Amino acid sequence: MQKFSLLDLAPVAEGETVAHALSHSVELAQAAEQQGYHRFWLAEHHNMPGIASAATSVVIGQVAQATSTIRVGAGGIMLPNHSPLVIAEQFGTLETLFPGRIDLGLGRAPGTDMATARALRRSMDHSDSFPQDVVELIGYFDDVADGARIQAVPGGGTHVPIWILGSSLFGAQLAAYLGLPYAFASHFAPAMLEQAIETYRETFKPSRHLEKPYFMMAAGVCAADTDEEALFLRSSQILAFARLRGGKPGKLPRPVPDVTEEVPPAVMQGVEDAMSCSAVGSRDAVEARLKDLIARYEPDEMMITGMIHDHTARLKSFAIAADALSCLTRT
Repeated sequence: MQKFSLLDLAPVAEGETVAHALSHSVELAQAAEQQGYHRFWLAEHHNMPGIASAATSVVIGQVAQATSTIRVGAGGIMLPNHSPLVIAEQFGTLETLFPGRIDLGLGRAPGTDMATARALRRSMDHSDSFPQDVVELIGYFDDVADGARIQAVPGGGTHVPIWILGSSLFGAQLAAYLGLPYAFASHFAPAMLEQAIETYRETFKPSRHLEKPYFMMAAGVCAADTDEEALFLRSSQILAFARLRGGKPGKLPRPVPDVTEEVPPAVMQGVEDAMSCSAVGSRDAVEARLKDLIARYEPDEMMITGMIHDHTARLKSFAIAADALSCLTRT
């Protein structure tokens, strides 16, 4: 593994506003650029009071404007919510404004509940057109053919790099078939990680986009000066995830001394299973856990993420993680 990157959801903390969250994302991206992170990705979610990155391409533009070298992109755009042409125009515009720095990760899920999906005004036809939509979108980024009736302006000829995102075998199979890089959402859905890696690598077909498989895995990180402090800070994300699973999404909660008093055991077990691909603790503990994950899964790149209520503590967590990952990329 030679590169490490950062996924941000622009979390809206209890006691703060969306404006705070978006400002924090810009500050985090600027710090990440200085700390050696290769990419800074934002994710599309809708109707979630605790996530401010719904208009993902707009936030990407704001982050790219405030930085100069780090790659900025979507991890990802939920393509069923959009026309491929519109996404091509948005990311073609971003690539034109910030050449050589824009990534486009594509997901197959709606990134929200079905009622909100309907409000997004896309067809509710249950047939799966994701593979066809991906191919159509790639075509809009190609050089524009003479006489083309439909073209993305901006977009045509920008060749924006496309990634397939997934948490099951479907994305692995599609990325392999199309010869595209693949990112697995192991930070919240690790159950099929090993199968997906094997499927992707064994069935990969070289393409004009990529000569050999390129796999990125995601891991949660919560780092602090001590293990105890890190566990305390992590309670915010555990509470948020438990409430989301219970159908009650909200702002990122304040941390609590004993999260088990807030979350029933059965729910807690499910949350811990979902978040098991994580590194939590002091700097040495985080490095050891990340080293184990890298040795086991051999990713080409590691993307980390983590939501902490206090912005200063979150900046410090990612700084600690960057220091640990910098050592691991040198080994």
